[in-house]
Amino acid sequence: MSDRKPLLGIVSCSRDVGGRQVHAVSHRYVEPVLDRLGATGLIVPSQADAASVRQLATLFDGLFLPGSFSNVNPRHYGAEAEAGHGPFDEGRDRTVFLLLEEMLKQGKPVFGICRGFQELNVFFGGSLRCDLGHEAAGSIPHHLPVHEETAFAQLFSLNHAVSIAPGGVLETVVGRRRVVVNSVHHQGVDRLGRGLRVEALADDGLVEAISWQEGGAAVLGVQWHPEWDLATDPVSQAIFDHFGRLLHGEGHGALASPALRRAGA
Repeated sequence: MSDRKPLLGIVSCSRDVGGRQVHAVSHRYVEPVLDRLGATGLIVPSQADAASVRQLATLFDGLFLPGSFSNVNPRHYGAEAEAGHGPFDEGRDRTVFLLLEEMLKQGKPVFGICRGFQELNVFFGGSLRCDLGHEAAGSIPHHLPVHEETAFAQLFSLNHAVSIAPGGVLETVVGRRRVVVNSVHHQGVDRLGRGLRVEALADDGLVEAISWQEGGAAVLGVQWHPEWDLATDPVSQAIFDHFGRLLHGEGHGALASPALRRAGA
């Protein structure tokens, strides 16, 4: 019997740290997540070319798109970037979209959190709202005001309820129709991507979770941060355990059709 752990690709971000450009991913997305999943991780630099991506996708058993301080550039869904919409990370945008195409062609599972959730929506032809800081009547807060003195952990203290869609992946995984999640995002889904299923909604109608399935490729994205309270929250644990089962071989298989390229990609 093989003792090989599944290999999980974890996409990094390109960041400026003290004037130095680094490829980075927060610790909370790596060691605790890999331990829960029973997987080996490989951090992917956010400057991969198409040939490298094809090679990596062949090696990976699954792909993890973590959250980030950066946002998807609006040009990827046909909009103009305005002041306050950034920061952007074009290297990550390009790397993620290339990886997604290859992973789904090969029928491998993908899980996205926050920015990763938004990347999935854009990959499937959707668009994003960049104005969640300017709430309309009837909407709920999706992030706390950020000040210089705001502690990082405090950002995750804002919570709200979401309703889980009946008959979907999340209802099966979580076993509940209503859960409370943290909320730390300034952008959200505007136009839903083609073929995506809405798995959860906030009370103001904002999409909070999505899924996609074709052949063996299983995609799940959540707008909140289940990695933040993974050690203590049963809902977060159930979501990662579901992804872990996919990584360990359940649901794998070739896609019936590889026609997944985004418009304009």
